[in-house]
Amino acid sequence: MKKVFLVLVLIGLVFTGFSKNIVELAVSAGNFTTLVAAVEKAGLAGVLTGEGPFTVFAPTDEAFAKLPEGTIESLLNDIPALTRILTYHLVPGKYMSTDVVSLEYLKSAEGSAIPIKVEDGKVYVDNAMITAVDIEASNGVIHVIDSVILPPEKETRRIPEIAIEAGTFKTLVTALQEASLVEALMGEGPFTVFAPNDEAFSKLPEGTIESLLKDIPALKNILLYHVVPGIYMAEDVLNMRSLTALNGGQLTVNPNEVKIQGSKIVATDIIAANGVIHVIDAVMIPQ
Repeated sequence: MKKVFLVLVLIGLVFTGFSKNIVELAVSAGNFTTLVAAVEKAGLAGVLTGEGPFTVFAPTDEAFAKLPEGTIESLLNDIPALTRILTYHLVPGKYMSTDVVSLEYLKSAEGSAIPIKVEDGKVYVDNAMITAVDIEASNGVIHVIDSVILPPEKETRRIPEIAIEAGTFKTLVTALQEASLVEALMGEGPFTVFAPNDEAFSKLPEGTIESLLKDIPALKNILLYHVVPGIYMAEDVLNMRSLTALNGGQLTVNPNEVKIQGSKIVATDIIAANGVIHVIDAVMIPQ
């Protein structure tokens, strides 16, 4: 693995031009003409000549040529779609190759997470293989990829809608409805919800759920203890010591056991239009 990346670094050094910004570097390389044309058409050249820093996963002309016939022309006439694709190749911040291989994903400027994997000594971002790395510019770094990567379809469902459709959060949904919190969680957010499934609720002492459904202030307090303002993906959560819930309480994170406030996180990164859901195996009770 180290040998492969050393070769890629050396390839990258051929192109390196610290005095040039990302756009100037791409232009001077000569094999990013389609990318440069697309960036200019989308009005992103000003951004990529700015201070940054940025990390760009740059498809070569050969990578663009792999797209179905007519795709490039179509995109050049659909600026919103073109912009979304281009910003999916762009990551705020400077991530060198050693940083990239240590991560499971990077959050793109488009907003979606770019998955990273290492397979048979090769490094992939989404479905594209990295063919050259660490091409440093004055405002960031370029890593060359062999295919154009496409952002995932945008999730249009909001947190309560996903919970309802899943079918495994019936008690949670009922509790949210009784506490009049469904409308709040249908809002813009964003929110991170640690969602106890029906099995988690069944672990509560007998009569607890019925009692809570008759005590709305207590029910609401418990439910808001499971909601954190902002979007925290699983990797973010496990890199934190604690999170502050909407009820003001602190949620302690145990990364070694993948637990939050003593509850096991059993499923992660369920993306909603207004946030993210992580499934937990026990109901968390505020102190």
